[in-house]
Amino acid sequence: MIQSDDRLIVALDVPDALAGLDLAARLGDSVSFYKIGLGMLTGGGFALASELKQDHGKRIFLDMKLFDIGATIEAATRGLARSGIDFLTVHGDPHVVRAACEGAGGSPMNVLAVTFLTSLDRSDLDAAQTRPGEIADLVAERAGRAFEAGADGVIASPLEVRAIRALPEANGKLVVTPGVRPSGTDPGDQKRIATPVDAIRDGADHVVIGRPIHRAPDPLKAVREIVASIRDLN
Repeated sequence: MIQSDDRLIVALDVPDALAGLDLAARLGDSVSFYKIGLGMLTGGGFALASELKQDHGKRIFLDMKLFDIGATIEAATRGLARSGIDFLTVHGDPHVVRAACEGAGGSPMNVLAVTFLTSLDRSDLDAAQTRPGEIADLVAERAGRAFEAGADGVIASPLEVRAIRALPEANGKLVVTPGVRPSGTDPGDQKRIATPVDAIRDGADHVVIGRPIHRAPDPLKAVREIVASIRDLN
């Protein structure tokens, strides 16, 4: 029996809270950490986060990717910090990160700054009028600025983990990687991907995996295989 490994964060990208609770029940003690994102908000995402945290002792990553003026970010983050969640995402702009860290205060909630979404490539950045440069270089620069602004960690593709870990500012900080796909699974809408083993080996603290688990014929088997693969790295 393989026990949970909180380096694996399972994304509950399912229609509503009932489906999320059903999946969590099926996975049981094999998963200790769940991500709840924007797509779940209208389906009872906050209630799901509270139930998993308070009633089942799970760690919770609330993936809100907050972006607004500083005062609004600070107020929103202060309120979310009271809910006891473990990770919260905000956009990596320094003014957003600073405001979020101020709102989080001395709470145990970790503020994670989003660099560039793993569904984007250079052509997408060109369309958004992002300045020229290799994505890995831009991600590392954005991560460094987020760390300087007080972020507890960053969200980045597994392909940029090594570049982030090379930053002096990254010492003691978290690197959390979506865009992670076990070997042989469909990449879906992700463009900058790697396997869980590669991501952890390159320095990621946590890997976020959703569809390869909840769309698998046997989600529990999928989780156990992922956990077994990263546990072999210990």
